[in-house]
Amino acid sequence: MDEQTIKEGKSLAILSYILILGPLIALSVNSEKKNPYASFHIRQGLGLTLTFFLIGLTMSSYFNRSNINPDLALNIAVPFWVFITILTFYGMFTAVMGQTRPIPLLGSFFQKWLKRL
Repeated sequence: MDEQTIKEGKSLAILSYILILGPLIALSVNSEKKNPYASFHIRQGLGLTLTFFLIGLTMSSYFNRSNINPDLALNIAVPFWVFITILTFYGMFTAVMGQTRPIPLLGSFFQKWLKRL
């Protein structure tokens, strides 16, 4: 990818890692003139956002149906949120550095599943 493409897409790439609204805003702005660098990072950021929601929904439905102590539930949930936060900062760092490295463990899946974006 050339430097001009990276420079033009860098702000959208960084924006895409702000969970929940960031990927949606970046996706809508990038929809007219598709920048490949921004598209790569939008797929990564949107994948992280979807993973964030999926983990949240799974945990809340499980914890609401069981009689788990709230402290234990918190001890189970916090490592997942820390994991997502670390991956988000990793993705944002690669966007700032002008790189297109997939997020560890999940990034290649996000690229494959969200390739139409």
